[in-house]
Amino acid sequence: MGNISFLGCGSWGGALGYVVAKKGIPVTMWHRNQEIVEALTETRTHYLVSSLTFPDNVSFTSNIYEAIHGADTVILAIPSQSIRGLIRSCQEIWMEEQTFVNVSKGIEIYTLMTVSEVINDVLGDTYKNIVTLSGPSHAEEVIEGHPTTLVSASPNTKAARAVQKLFSNETLRIYVNADIKGVELGGSIKNVIAIAAGIVDGIGYGDNTKAALLTRGLSEISRLGAAMGGSVTTFSGLSGIGDLMVTCFSKYSRNRFIGEKIGKGKSLTEILKEMSMVAEGVSTAESVYQLSKKYRIEMPISHSVHDILFKEKDPKTTIHELMSRELIEE
Repeated sequence: MGNISFLGCGSWGGALGYVVAKKGIPVTMWHRNQEIVEALTETRTHYLVSSLTFPDNVSFTSNIYEAIHGADTVILAIPSQSIRGLIRSCQEIWMEEQTFVNVSKGIEIYTLMTVSEVINDVLGDTYKNIVTLSGPSHAEEVIEGHPTTLVSASPNTKAARAVQKLFSNETLRIYVNADIKGVELGGSIKNVIAIAAGIVDGIGYGDNTKAALLTRGLSEISRLGAAMGGSVTTFSGLSGIGDLMVTCFSKYSRNRFIGEKIGKGKSLTEILKEMSMVAEGVSTAESVYQLSKKYRIEMPISHSVHDILFKEKDPKTTIHELMSRELIEE
């Protein structure tokens, strides 16, 4: 796919850049912080994941024009709430023939758009090569070569297959899916349920509770996703239940970590001050809350997470209220 550029060099962007570079493909990685760029260039070691050492065919820059100009494929690996600003600030640099690959998992708060919708909203519908790469994955395990599967989603089959080929190797298997909306929604909403899973862990509840939470949480994801135009089958796949499971159980999950700390009595403000990486589920909790009202979808778990995060509602009281709701059919 020619020249590959990553906009964002956090843990996930770094891991995917490493995957591509190990195939012998030249990679440019952009980070806005010049000091971090200089450290990466000198040490070749990732600043967040010490086990990640970049090969020599990876170059680093803080010059956004240098990263974008001439790139055939641009991977957007920054937090979802920052993507509109970045796309807009570089509006005169983009070329229609470039392929955009979104690897973030979030829903823009003020517009309630998924990332692919944000790109089209800024650049127009003439940009057809937009792909979202998503699924059950943590950077640390991809770097270590643990077998991992992802989904390359786009209505543009040619672009989706090109991205599939770009990232696939002997330990990373990529599937193709035309349902980009469903894939983006599954990857985003599961972060809200993961915060709930962490709260369950923090309080000290067991497997029964976690299993119930994941099952009912998936039901919420599927209901809202279908109402917004996603395919129900997508939510039973890798970017739905697969991503939900890994995020709710993993020690690497930032969203589960936030929930666990809340379950143990810490405030959201305290937790975020201590974190060096972005947890997309916090902003997505607000987006999902607004979307559920817009589409009139009942999402009691997601609403509860919203109230715990932003209204400082007591987690144990909230869970008791969830369990005491009117009895219904499954």
